[in-house]
Amino acid sequence: MDKLVVFNNSDLSRFLNIRPSESKFGEHVNMLPPVCNIYEYIEKLDVNYVLIGIPENIGVLANFGKQSTIHTWEATLKSLLNIQKNEFTNPENVLILGYLNFEKELKKINELDLSIDKQLDKCRKIVSKIDKEVSNLVYSIKKAGKIPIIVGGGHNNSYGNIKGSALALNSPINVINLDTLTNFKPEEGRHSGNGFTYAYVEGFLKNYYVFGVHENHIPNSILKEINKLKHISFSSYESIEVKQTTTFKKELKQALSCIEALPFGIEIDCSAIEKLNEDTSTTSGFSTKKARRFVNYFGKREAVQYLHICEAAPTKENALHIGKQISYLITDFINANSSRKVAE
Repeated sequence: MDKLVVFNNSDLSRFLNIRPSESKFGEHVNMLPPVCNIYEYIEKLDVNYVLIGIPENIGVLANFGKQSTIHTWEATLKSLLNIQKNEFTNPENVLILGYLNFEKELKKINELDLSIDKQLDKCRKIVSKIDKEVSNLVYSIKKAGKIPIIVGGGHNNSYGNIKGSALALNSPINVINLDTLTNFKPEEGRHSGNGFTYAYVEGFLKNYYVFGVHENHIPNSILKEINKLKHISFSSYESIEVKQTTTFKKELKQALSCIEALPFGIEIDCSAIEKLNEDTSTTSGFSTKKARRFVNYFGKREAVQYLHICEAAPTKENALHIGKQISYLITDFINANSSRKVAE
């Protein structure tokens, strides 16, 4: 956990806005003490959810993307810590652990010309190093018996989420991914577009279901590959929202039938949510309400192992908006999952 920067009281005071007669989420969350054995403390702490950030865009750059996913963690904290503490939000059940610091790696990337193959290869090797840090942290949280909530960062971190969970469980896992793309590109060096490919080929991922793929954005080569693999399935956004040959509710059930036999992770690509990002998101995507229903539906399942929210690109103009939207998804997940545990 060398890259882990632990969230502390100084960070909390920087983000938290205390108001008279109000009780904020951030006033009741758990944090690590200044000196402790991190794994042992997490294992003994009476919480179910551990929130971590991965503020990097190296995987995105390695996939020829341009959006900056670095600032999502801070945008999320500014909103989440200032929502109300009440019977619905359950902050006492959450540990804000901190974030993985890749500042040195980001500086190296800024010195590279990614139009040159050898330098692009260096960038993708750095993504592989990030993979190790993410998988180790997720593994430790899972071994401690907690559910990680991961705020990215790019979708390259899906690989570390899957590998870390699978190693902790000593079993492959399934994944449901709300996305416009399959992110099942070839093994050409690690980047944000092939985390699921590597996890599948290496045996950490078994069944993979992509929910709401945009038909215009599926390369024919990937479509042919997916159609050959019985463990990879998808539904298209157009079939649900445009042609209406199926319904959102039916596709939720279909997706669940493909993944519920094994422990599974939930992946949310923010570019699939209409107008969530200012420049990089789709103008034709699922509404925030449907994204929240998606999280609620899968979050309340017994087999769920983690939630990963990624590919948001905050700017000065939209950071508040993005932070609020992600906070909704996080609290929807906690509420759904906690309600299931109470019912049991």
